[in-house]
Amino acid sequence: MITPHATATPASPRTVRKAVVPAAGLGTRFLPATKATPKEMLPVVDKPAIQYVVEEAAAAGLDDILMVTGRHKRAIEDHFDHAFELEQALAAKGDTVRLDAVRDPARLADLHHIRQGDPLGLGHAVLCARHHVGEQPFAVLLGDDLIDPRETLLSRMLEVRERYRGSVVALMEVDPAQTHLYGCAAVEPAREEGVVRVTDLVEKPTPGTAPSRYAVIGRYVLDPAVFGVLERTPPGRGGEIQLTDALRELAAGGTVHGVLFDGLRYDTGDKAEYLRTVVRLACARPDLGPDFTAWLREFVAGLPGLEGQRRAA
Repeated sequence: MITPHATATPASPRTVRKAVVPAAGLGTRFLPATKATPKEMLPVVDKPAIQYVVEEAAAAGLDDILMVTGRHKRAIEDHFDHAFELEQALAAKGDTVRLDAVRDPARLADLHHIRQGDPLGLGHAVLCARHHVGEQPFAVLLGDDLIDPRETLLSRMLEVRERYRGSVVALMEVDPAQTHLYGCAAVEPAREEGVVRVTDLVEKPTPGTAPSRYAVIGRYVLDPAVFGVLERTPPGRGGEIQLTDALRELAAGGTVHGVLFDGLRYDTGDKAEYLRTVVRLACARPDLGPDFTAWLREFVAGLPGLEGQRRAA
């Protein structure tokens, strides 16, 4: 149980307007689907996964979004651009519903794109955004982590940044057997419920050595001071420049806070979790949910082996 005690600075007008979305990964876990299609463009119901991330940023008031991409990612740029021929064809048919769906991605925010070049890790991807971000605080949203659209995690993190300054990470309590899959944080209480001060960070600790069960998930609000630290951060785990390592140095100076999150999060970088994400979000849709849920119940009830279980019950 976290008992608050640290102080916060008074709130001021929102200063964070920019977001960075790293999207340069090769998506090897989803081959062959990602041989010619960026993993970020894999559909979750009827929208590519990365659109949910951009919508989340826009809903939190971030109207300037930089996507850090790599080779063979042109489809991402095209998706967030206007498709004039398609729009004209839909307009001529009077299909306003699909016309709005096609136009919406380009209207979400002021979108920019830059290529990472060499795949040197998340820290390097963030460093690629330095020229665009400048000396302003900014958010980083990882495309593999989808936060349910009904959650307000990012807005909460932006509020915490305004009060405490420095950098803010999203933390989620995970099973101790899973801590080796994440960056894990050592924490101490802050003044308000659901907020902690991060005192240390370890990237993918070996089993049994994690400083806590609090894992960093793919949402960050970073102070521009992180760029100077990243410049001198050597390659770490996996031979990559780790953002966790840079945040660890900042945390040692007392300038990193964490927002504890226990809401709905989906890891679309894992095949099984990707499938569960599609099912969950489809069931939540008012236009699809009722019929799809009814079919799903019938389908699951008819799976081999379940008949005997029902009779035994």
